[in-house]
Parts: sequence; structure tokens; C-alpha cells
Amino acid sequence: MSKIQNATIVKAANIYYDGKVTSRTVELNDGSIQSLGIMLPGDYTFGTNEAEIMEMLSGELDVKLPGEEWKTLTTPETFNVGANTSFDVKVKTVTDYCCSYIKA
Repeated sequence: MSKIQNATIVKAANIYYDGKVTSRTVELNDGSIQSLGIMLPGDYTFGTNEAEIMEMLSGELDVKLPGEEWKTLTTPETFNVGANTSFDVKVKTVTDYCCSYIKA
């Protein structure tokens, strides 16, 4: 899906790692939440509260999910992350992403 329709966007940015990772929160009419963001090249660790579906819209990165080995992803690519865990990424090129949060 290249467009998000019927949504509210929170104007304030979510800023991580000294501005190298940023996103905007998107609230859909059904109550679900997504974030749209950009990651600049670098190494990052992210924690989750809820399960997530991470959709890479452009870019290339290596990801290490809990209990797995590093793997290289290029767009288009999607990966899932469990709730209450963390994952590591090594962003190789500017990466545009959409993250969907899955309520239990």
C-alpha cells in the first residue's frame, strides 16, 4: 500500500540517536498506530512494547532479530518483531520505513 488514508498524523517528530532516526506517528481511524520514518546509516538497537511489522520502503540494512543471525535486507522487504524485546540494525543506506504496531 503506497498511501495511508483516513488517518491523523501527530505533528511532533519522534527523534532517536541524535536525529539519525526520525519518525512520525500515524493514527488510523480503526485505532491502529503506524509510524513513518527515516534511518540514516549507522548501528542502532530498538526496543519494542508491542509486536511490530517493519516495512522497508527504500534502503538497505542488516537486521538481527532475537534468537536469529544477522541478515541483509533490501527493499522491498518486511520483517516482524515480537513484543517486549529488542532488535539491532546496521543501516547501510538511507532507509525509509513504515512500522505497524500490533496490539495483542
